[in-house]
Amino acid sequence: MTAPEQLLALATARGVFLATAESCTGGLIAGAITDVAGSSAAFDRGFVTYSNAAKIEMLGVLPATLEAHGAVSEPVAAEMAAGALTRSQAGLAVSVTGIAGPGGSEFKPEGRVCFGLAMTGHPTVTETRDFGPLGRREVRMKTVEHALALMIGALTLSP
Repeated sequence: MTAPEQLLALATARGVFLATAESCTGGLIAGAITDVAGSSAAFDRGFVTYSNAAKIEMLGVLPATLEAHGAVSEPVAAEMAAGALTRSQAGLAVSVTGIAGPGGSEFKPEGRVCFGLAMTGHPTVTETRDFGPLGRREVRMKTVEHALALMIGALTLSP
């Protein structure tokens, strides 16, 4: 069973709808989930919020958070995930914001991705992964894999 199939089976069994809030992946997580036949039983919606304006308008990310921390940060990932949860019918939302490359800086290198996970009745959690300068496509694929694993873990571990 693939990760998207496993995620959808868990979500369907628990009666939980899913949402994504994506920046650096541009909708690839939602695409991976909806590639599975019958995904409409558990997938509500995906937000592709590539620009800061989209993060603010569609997800309610605070301009002050973006200004203080930058788009590639755990505080922004947290607000993206929480915004996706409150602006959908979902009970579980994942967010990603990162630098797929090429490029980056000393403080935010290529391959750094911040993840947010928001679930009804639980605190929003975040984490940062440094995949390294693997190239744009590979960073995006690793981001999709990790986001799916986070969602599977949330549905597996929480009561």
